[in-house]
This record gives sequence, C-alpha cells and structure tokens, in this order.
Amino acid sequence: MKISTPLCPLVLAGLLALSGCDQQAKLTPQQQSGADPQLPAAQNFMIPPMQVPKAAGWAQGAMPKVAPGLHIERIAADLKHPRQIYVLPNNDILVVESNSPGTEAVTTPKQLIASMVKNQSGKGAKGGNQITLLRQTTNGWEKHLFLQNLNSPFGVQLIGNTLYVANTINIMQYPYRPGETEITDAGKELADLPDTINHHWTKSLLASPDGKSLFVGVGSNSNITENGPEVEYRRADVLQVFTDTGASRVYASGIRNPTGLQWEPVSGKLWAIANERDEIGADLVPDYLTSVTQGAFYGWPYSYYGQHVDPRAQPQRPDLVEKAVKPDYALGSHVAPLGLWFYTGHLLPAQYQGGAFISEHGSWDRSPLSGYQVSYVAFQQGQPTGKPIPVVTGFYSDDQKSLYGAPVGLMQDQQGALIIADDVGNSVWRVTGG
Repeated sequence: MKISTPLCPLVLAGLLALSGCDQQAKLTPQQQSGADPQLPAAQNFMIPPMQVPKAAGWAQGAMPKVAPGLHIERIAADLKHPRQIYVLPNNDILVVESNSPGTEAVTTPKQLIASMVKNQSGKGAKGGNQITLLRQTTNGWEKHLFLQNLNSPFGVQLIGNTLYVANTINIMQYPYRPGETEITDAGKELADLPDTINHHWTKSLLASPDGKSLFVGVGSNSNITENGPEVEYRRADVLQVFTDTGASRVYASGIRNPTGLQWEPVSGKLWAIANERDEIGADLVPDYLTSVTQGAFYGWPYSYYGQHVDPRAQPQRPDLVEKAVKPDYALGSHVAPLGLWFYTGHLLPAQYQGGAFISEHGSWDRSPLSGYQVSYVAFQQGQPTGKPIPVVTGFYSDDQKSLYGAPVGLMQDQQGALIIADDVGNSVWRVTGG
C-alpha cells in the first residue's frame, strides 16, 4: 500500500499530539557525548515524538553565528540543495547539489507523518542532481555548472586526473583536466552500489592514500530492518571498491548510516560518523564518531553502543551482539552528523587545530532540538578527547520554530578556511580566523 493522500493540518496536529509531545529529552547533548555517554532505558512509541522547525531560509544579510575568534562569509547562494563539498588542488570548490531520489514507498501512517514533519523543515527540498564549481577571483566567487545528469550524488573524490562521483546507484568516473570549469564527458561506471528503496540514499566516498581503492559509506534501508532483511544486502556497511577493476568487498559492517569517512592524520586510521536508530526515545540512541577497523561489526540492527540489545530486531543475533564494537565517541542523540573533516590547516585559531569538525544536520524526533550546528572535537594522539565544542551555530530561531539553514558537507580550502555546505539555506559558507 502506498500512501499519497496528504493529511490536513488539524489531523496532523492531532497525530503529533499523540506522538508524545510530553516526552521531552531528560539528558543534554553534553551528557550524551564523549567516550561514555549516559544511556537511559529504551521507550516504545506508536508514533515517536517529533519536533522540526519550519524552513524560513536566510533573511537578507543574515548568517550563522561563529565562536569568538572566527569570521564567516557566504561565498555562494541560490543553490539547489547543496549537500557535499570537495576542494580541488587548484582551490576550486565543487558543490554537490542533491537529495533523495524518492524511490522509497510510504507504506504506513507513521512514515507519512514523519516525512511530512521532516519536509516542512526544508530538508526534503528537490536537489539539483548536479555539481557546481566555485572559483575565487579578484571580483568575488564565480559559479560554474560543472557536471550534470547525476542521480542523487553525494561523495566526490579526485585521484590523479580521474574524478569519482558516488551517485545513489553507482560510482561514476570522469576525466578531469586541472582548471576546467565544466565536464561534458558522459563518464563511465566503475561499480554499482546498493540502490533498492534507498531509505538512506547518500553514498559517502573516500580515496585510500595510495589511490588504489575507494571507501564507500552505505546506509541502511530502514530504521531497524522493518522493510525486511532482503533489502539490507550490503547495507549499513563501509564498502571498499578497487579502482582498477571496480570489484568491491565489505570492509566493516553494522554502522547504520556512515555518512562521513575520513583519514585521521596522526594515526592514519579510517574514521566515520554515523546516524544511529530512532523511535526508542529522545535520549536514544547517540549518534557517534568512531574509528573503523577492517572486519569489525558495530551493532546495527541487533544492538547499539556495544552490547545494548535492541529487541525490535528479529530474529535476534546474540553471536553478533557479543562481538559488536563500542564506538569511540558519542555526539549526542539525534544530532544527525552528516559531515566530518579532520582539520590540518593553520588559518583557524590554535584551539581548532588538530581535531575534527562535524556538521550536525539536526534532529527531527527530539524536543528540544539537538544538532543544527558545526561542532569541533579535539584529538590527542589520534583519539578524541573532551566534549564537542559548538563552533558555527544560529541555524534556527531562538523559539526553535524557524529554520534558516542546516550544515552538511565540510572541507578545508587551500588557505585553511573551513567550507560548509548548507542545504536548507541553499548556501555555502567560509569560516576563517577573526
């Protein structure tokens, strides 16, 4: 059954009242961050609590707030749902404009209500299915339509003179000439990717240091396997795809939605951010940042944060729960991390050097809101330490009713500035030292 009839606002309001508006979060994001987050008892809801601000966009002259010692400017506006950032060696910036392909059927009232609530935030806006190139000149930032006719793209990587783009269905490769502002070549497919349903449609992408393989983050096709196990084949995994043949293998598994992959510069280890499961409480489950070990299993769907069993996953797999790896670092429940960048520059103040910036796209099933910011996590000897520090904020109104923007992709440019894609605000921001 595919449900397509919209609910009137009065009915929607009544159903949201049933969803548990009194189920406020009892813990703060700070209490649920770090190496040992507080984990309360799980709850069960007919309809989970929901709170989402309404999309308003940025007013003329308005912009996010930054921490003391930092400066922010908008370098591009009027984009079509910018999701990812990639800085080329010549300092041109590729902006991936994209959103879900809309191939997941809505089959239950709960799914319908959740999609309506989330869409009012602007997060469901139509993407451009294209990549725009930004180039800094003496007269400002030029905007060029770089690559078109893509299919819900997300990850981008350049290896030598080959540009790899991860669509929701495959990895494409294109010839790249330094300095060009448009690619007209049709490209060719390197490898296909899991594309049934596409509940989680983003495919993050990261090249190995030697350029011989690409690591791909593939999210689950459900919250907790409610769409059946057959659609979870090679899902909730980090895949390794070899660039010479296109052959692939599962590198690590049990990560519900690994939306960001990066190499930690001190240890050289692979790290990921992950969006954890929903519908068991405003304070469960914390999203996380973790190192990713080849062959390791990280719990989804059978357990969370190590061996905390989720009884909704059937049949149970105690053998897998027993070996589930506890993530390294919690980020808070429902913050929805979508961008990760280990900062290696020197343009930003010293307190932001040597650690990781994380974009938090923001909650939809937590009250009060969580996320909707770019945070910084300090690292020492290749490991996270302390608590996340808010760095770029102000993406929603003080009363939590209006949403101006939502951060997604992150990267630093050649000068060391932090570049941020903002898909609700349809903008790209550049953060420098004050």
